Amino acid sequence: MSRPIPAPTTWKRTYWVVWVANLVTSIGMMSFLPFFPSLLAEMGVTDEGDRSIWAGVCFAAAPLSATISAPIWGAIGDRFGRKVMVCRAMMAIAVFVGAMGFASTPWQLLALRLAQGTFSGFIPPSITLVSIVAPEDRQGRVAGNLGTALAIGGLVGPLLGSFLANALGSRQAVFFVVGGLAFVSAFIVWFGAHEDRSLRQQAGATPGGSSDSARRTIRGAFVRIGKDIGEVLASPAMRATALVVFALQFGLGAINPILELYIEGLFGSDLSGTIWPRLVTLFGAGEGSLETQAQTLATGLSFGAMAVANLLSLPLWGIYGDRVGHRRALSQCGVLAAAALILQASTAHYGVFLAGRFLMGIGMAGIGPLAFGLAAGEARAERRGGAFGVVFSARTFAVAVGGTSGGFLYQFLEARGLMVMAALLVVGTLLFFRRAAAPATTTTLHD
Repeated sequence: MSRPIPAPTTWKRTYWVVWVANLVTSIGMMSFLPFFPSLLAEMGVTDEGDRSIWAGVCFAAAPLSATISAPIWGAIGDRFGRKVMVCRAMMAIAVFVGAMGFASTPWQLLALRLAQGTFSGFIPPSITLVSIVAPEDRQGRVAGNLGTALAIGGLVGPLLGSFLANALGSRQAVFFVVGGLAFVSAFIVWFGAHEDRSLRQQAGATPGGSSDSARRTIRGAFVRIGKDIGEVLASPAMRATALVVFALQFGLGAINPILELYIEGLFGSDLSGTIWPRLVTLFGAGEGSLETQAQTLATGLSFGAMAVANLLSLPLWGIYGDRVGHRRALSQCGVLAAAALILQASTAHYGVFLAGRFLMGIGMAGIGPLAFGLAAGEARAERRGGAFGVVFSARTFAVAVGGTSGGFLYQFLEARGLMVMAALLVVGTLLFFRRAAAPATTTTLHD
């Protein structure tokens, strides 16, 4: 049974409210994430090796805990409301990230990061809230445009964090600003977004006043939530989608930590007569020899190229997926990312490598909007939160384990071998995905 076509003014208002809230929250979140090493130094962790370990652990803690909690929160939102889940997540950021301003030890920071990841995943419920009110033929572009808000946050956030840390005299003070921004975002969503209550699942609570009855109701709710998640994972198309999302994100995550080492190998010992002396003078890459400054600048440009490509491509992938089908578009997205990895691994010239990074940014931009769009086609509105939570968990788990795995495998494969391995992983996963997610064999979550 098809759901009613939403009124344009209603769903567009909700879309823009959530878009603005996601932009504000993501700017706040990205304002402190890149600066864990400096923050740890302020906490007294002076040894460089210890700082690198703590920075990696604190960075990975939130996505790792979010991997476990996202499908649960998604299924809860399907039964009790998606808008309240968005506000719950943003208020959790206000509480736990705000509390990081009082953290004085790495262990306190780690505990708060774990709590933040467990309670503050705002992306899946945000996309779900807009998805259930948006027209069916705009699912991909809605997810892509919301992803654009996050991408803008990723570009603006670190700049804001640096400015605030200098202006306020402490990196800890940045956390209070982030908490305040998240609180404002929750306020915007609560009073500005609209949710159709008829598109929730029935909670199925049995009335009763006794404590035993209440316990049975709570226990039954958790059983039903577990069943909802199990039904999502029972779909071959959903399992295949989660796997391809994991493979693509893992390939990127495994390479990023060792990228600077690879770029060092692309530079010769003599850069005189090249464009690099002028670029270093123009951008002021820092202290040290010309070669060191050029390599630092080149590493920053490689990340910047991906960020720009990602920002430009995100809405286009959503529109393209809505037109040709999200399954087909996600396959093409993976092929493009794999080709970009091979291009980066096979070149000895930085210019070609940078083109490969830009190409990879285009391919990776499609992961979110296309995977969420495909999940929207697999799950009815009343089960969509759980489906989106599974997709999000696949991505956060890849982020959590990709960097660690890449650093370990680098000792055996080096950078080129690691890129080739990542490309082969993507290709193998795509072959499985094309069979498992084929329309003729897809088991939808519509019953």
